[in-house]
Amino acid sequence: MIATPLEIPDVILIEPKVFADERGFFLESYHRDRFAAAGIDCQFVQDNHSQSVRGTLRGLHYQSAPGQAKLVRVVRGRIWDVAVDIRPGSPTFGRWVAAELSEDNKRMLYVPVGFAHGFVVQSDVADVLYKCSHVYVPETEAGIAWDDPDVAVPWPEAAPLLSVRDLANPRLRAAVPEGFG
Repeated sequence: MIATPLEIPDVILIEPKVFADERGFFLESYHRDRFAAAGIDCQFVQDNHSQSVRGTLRGLHYQSAPGQAKLVRVVRGRIWDVAVDIRPGSPTFGRWVAAELSEDNKRMLYVPVGFAHGFVVQSDVADVLYKCSHVYVPETEAGIAWDDPDVAVPWPEAAPLLSVRDLANPRLRAAVPEGFG
Protein backbone atom coordinates (compact mmCIF):
# COMPACT_ATOMS: atom_id res chain seq x y z
CA MET A 1 0.00 0.00 0.00
CA ILE A 2 1.15 3.51 -0.78
CA ALA A 3 -0.03 6.28 1.55
CA THR A 4 0.42 9.81 0.19
CA PRO A 5 -0.40 12.88 2.28
CA LEU A 6 -2.13 15.50 0.11
CA GLU A 7 -1.57 19.28 0.14
CA ILE A 8 -3.26 19.29 3.53
CA PRO A 9 -1.09 16.50 4.99
CA ASP A 10 -3.69 15.17 7.43
CA VAL A 11 -5.75 13.98 4.44
CA ILE A 12 -4.11 10.85 3.02
CA LEU A 13 -4.59 9.16 -0.34
CA ILE A 14 -4.28 5.37 -0.07
CA GLU A 15 -3.35 3.22 -3.06
CA PRO A 16 -3.72 -0.42 -2.08
CA LYS A 17 -1.61 -3.17 -3.56
CA VAL A 18 -3.83 -4.95 -6.09
CA PHE A 19 -3.27 -8.57 -7.06
CA ALA A 20 -4.98 -9.10 -10.42
CA ASP A 21 -5.13 -11.97 -12.87
CA GLU A 22 -7.57 -13.42 -15.40
CA ARG A 23 -9.99 -14.31 -12.56
CA GLY A 24 -10.28 -10.77 -11.23
CA PHE A 25 -8.43 -9.09 -8.37
CA PHE A 26 -7.79 -9.09 -4.64
CA LEU A 27 -6.86 -6.15 -2.45
CA GLU A 28 -6.66 -5.45 1.25
CA SER A 29 -9.08 -2.57 1.83
CA TYR A 30 -8.09 -2.14 5.47
CA HIS A 31 -5.36 -3.47 7.74
CA ARG A 32 -5.14 -1.72 11.08
CA ASP A 33 -1.38 -2.13 11.59
CA ARG A 34 -0.47 -1.07 8.05
CA PHE A 35 -2.75 1.97 8.26
CA ALA A 36 -1.32 2.91 11.66
CA ALA A 37 2.21 2.70 10.22
CA ALA A 38 1.04 5.12 7.49
CA GLY A 39 -0.18 7.63 10.11
CA ILE A 40 -3.82 6.54 10.21
CA ASP A 41 -4.15 5.27 13.76
CA CYS A 42 -7.92 5.30 13.86
CA GLN A 43 -10.40 2.79 15.19
CA PHE A 44 -13.33 2.50 12.82
CA VAL A 45 -16.71 1.56 14.33
CA GLN A 46 -19.24 1.97 11.52
CA ASP A 47 -19.34 1.19 7.79
CA ASN A 48 -21.66 3.06 5.40
CA HIS A 49 -22.68 2.45 1.78
CA SER A 50 -23.99 5.23 -0.45
CA GLN A 51 -25.32 4.76 -3.99
CA SER A 52 -25.85 7.80 -6.20
CA VAL A 53 -26.50 8.65 -9.83
CA ARG A 54 -24.41 10.84 -12.15
CA GLY A 55 -24.28 14.48 -11.08
CA THR A 56 -25.27 13.85 -7.47
CA LEU A 57 -23.29 15.94 -5.00
CA ARG A 58 -23.33 14.81 -1.38
CA GLY A 59 -21.80 17.27 1.03
CA LEU A 60 -20.11 19.02 2.43
CA HIS A 61 -20.88 17.09 5.64
CA TYR A 62 -19.27 16.75 9.05
CA GLN A 63 -20.13 15.69 12.57
CA SER A 64 -19.50 18.08 15.45
CA ALA A 65 -17.66 16.79 18.54
CA PRO A 66 -16.42 14.16 18.74
CA GLY A 67 -16.46 14.21 14.93
CA GLN A 68 -15.95 11.39 12.46
CA ALA A 69 -12.85 10.37 10.60
CA LYS A 70 -13.70 8.58 7.34
CA LEU A 71 -11.97 6.13 5.05
CA VAL A 72 -13.71 6.47 1.67
CA ARG A 73 -13.57 4.16 -1.35
CA VAL A 74 -15.59 3.48 -4.49
CA VAL A 75 -16.57 -0.06 -5.48
CA ARG A 76 -18.59 0.91 -8.55
CA GLY A 77 -18.27 4.03 -10.67
CA ARG A 78 -16.23 7.19 -10.18
CA ILE A 79 -16.40 10.21 -7.87
CA TRP A 80 -14.48 13.39 -7.24
CA ASP A 81 -13.96 13.34 -3.47
CA VAL A 82 -13.34 16.54 -1.46
CA ALA A 83 -12.17 17.29 2.09
CA VAL A 84 -12.34 20.83 3.54
CA ASP A 85 -10.37 21.78 6.66
CA ILE A 86 -12.84 23.23 9.18
CA ARG A 87 -10.56 23.16 12.23
CA PRO A 88 -10.49 26.63 13.81
CA GLY A 89 -6.91 27.79 14.24
CA SER A 90 -5.58 25.38 11.62
CA PRO A 91 -3.11 26.97 9.16
CA THR A 92 -5.14 25.35 6.37
CA PHE A 93 -8.59 26.33 7.70
CA GLY A 94 -11.04 26.74 4.83
CA ARG A 95 -8.74 25.06 2.29
CA TRP A 96 -9.74 21.93 0.41
CA VAL A 97 -8.10 18.93 -1.23
CA ALA A 98 -9.62 16.46 -3.67
CA ALA A 99 -8.93 13.14 -5.36
CA GLU A 100 -10.65 11.02 -7.96
CA LEU A 101 -11.73 7.69 -6.51
CA SER A 102 -13.02 4.94 -8.79
CA GLU A 103 -13.59 1.25 -9.14
CA ASP A 104 -10.72 1.28 -11.64
CA ASN A 105 -8.03 3.11 -9.62
CA LYS A 106 -9.15 1.51 -6.32
CA ARG A 107 -7.81 4.48 -4.34
CA MET A 108 -9.12 5.39 -0.90
CA LEU A 109 -9.16 8.74 0.87
CA TYR A 110 -8.63 9.12 4.60
CA VAL A 111 -10.48 12.20 5.89
CA PRO A 112 -9.68 12.95 9.55
CA VAL A 113 -11.89 14.53 12.20
CA GLY A 114 -12.17 18.27 11.67
CA PHE A 115 -12.87 18.11 7.95
CA ALA A 116 -16.08 18.51 5.98
CA HIS A 117 -16.44 15.82 3.32
CA GLY A 118 -18.32 15.64 0.06
CA PHE A 119 -18.25 14.10 -3.37
CA VAL A 120 -19.79 14.41 -6.79
CA VAL A 121 -20.60 11.37 -8.96
CA GLN A 122 -18.94 11.35 -12.38
CA SER A 123 -20.21 7.98 -13.65
CA ASP A 124 -23.74 6.76 -14.37
CA VAL A 125 -23.91 5.27 -10.86
CA ALA A 126 -21.43 5.17 -7.99
CA ASP A 127 -21.35 2.93 -4.93
CA VAL A 128 -19.29 4.57 -2.21
CA LEU A 129 -18.23 2.71 0.94
CA TYR A 130 -16.78 4.49 3.92
CA LYS A 131 -15.64 3.57 7.37
CA CYS A 132 -16.32 6.01 10.24
CA SER A 133 -14.45 6.45 13.51
CA HIS A 134 -17.60 7.24 15.52
CA VAL A 135 -21.17 6.08 15.17
CA TYR A 136 -23.61 8.43 13.50
CA VAL A 137 -25.44 10.70 15.94
CA PRO A 138 -28.15 12.78 14.21
CA GLU A 139 -27.81 15.68 16.67
CA THR A 140 -24.18 16.21 15.64
CA GLU A 141 -24.68 16.20 11.86
CA ALA A 142 -23.87 19.45 10.11
CA GLY A 143 -22.64 20.78 6.82
CA ILE A 144 -21.31 23.72 4.90
CA ALA A 145 -22.52 24.99 1.54
CA TRP A 146 -21.10 23.02 -1.36
CA ASP A 147 -20.75 26.27 -3.34
CA ASP A 148 -19.38 28.53 -0.58
CA PRO A 149 -17.34 31.17 -2.45
CA ASP A 150 -14.92 31.48 0.50
CA VAL A 151 -13.99 27.81 0.13
CA ALA A 152 -14.22 27.91 -3.70
CA VAL A 153 -14.20 24.21 -4.54
CA PRO A 154 -14.17 23.98 -8.37
CA TRP A 155 -16.70 21.15 -8.59
CA PRO A 156 -16.64 19.39 -11.99
CA GLU A 157 -20.45 19.49 -12.06
CA ALA A 158 -21.98 22.97 -12.55
CA ALA A 159 -25.57 22.02 -11.69
CA PRO A 160 -25.42 19.03 -9.32
CA LEU A 161 -28.32 17.07 -7.89
CA LEU A 162 -28.58 18.08 -4.23
CA SER A 163 -30.65 17.03 -1.24
CA VAL A 164 -32.92 19.53 0.50
CA ARG A 165 -30.52 19.37 3.44
CA ASP A 166 -27.48 20.18 1.31
CA LEU A 167 -29.27 23.10 -0.35
CA ALA A 168 -29.75 24.63 3.12
CA ASN A 169 -26.19 24.25 4.45
CA PRO A 170 -24.66 27.56 5.62
CA ARG A 171 -21.39 29.07 4.48
CA LEU A 172 -18.27 28.10 6.42
CA ARG A 173 -17.96 31.44 8.20
CA ALA A 174 -21.45 30.91 9.68
CA ALA A 175 -20.91 27.24 10.53
CA VAL A 176 -17.51 26.92 12.19
CA PRO A 177 -18.08 23.86 14.36
CA GLU A 178 -17.53 23.76 18.07
CA GLY A 179 -15.20 21.12 19.41
CA PHE A 180 -12.60 21.06 16.63
CA GLY A 181 -9.04 22.37 17.01
